Amino acid sequence: MNFSVVEIAVADAQSVALTDDTLTVDLADGRTLSLPLAWYPRLAHATRQERDNWRLVGPGQGIHWPDLDEDISIESLLAGRKSGESPQSLARWLQARQAGPSLTPDALTTDANPEYP
Repeated sequence: MNFSVVEIAVADAQSVALTDDTLTVDLADGRTLSLPLAWYPRLAHATRQERDNWRLVGPGQGIHWPDLDEDISIESLLAGRKSGESPQSLARWLQARQAGPSLTPDALTTDANPEYP
């Protein structure tokens, strides 16, 4: 069986836009990527204000959302990779959001909280 290796031409991001269900990224080479927001649970659960607070990393090689502690590389978007966050990590993050700003995801780990399963 023969396999082909496909190289993905990576270009830097120039702009980012989010709707309630889509992440859209315009690249420097003229391409536009549109991906389902459901692929990135932290973005899907974010408020409009949190989604709109993003910055490009490097010369556009990635996108960072500081309020969500979320980073997505342009290479991952081009490859069609969904978020790699585990369900357990997402559950801790969501629980910390519901608890308010004084409770961080680290406080929900078994080391910091013996009652946490």
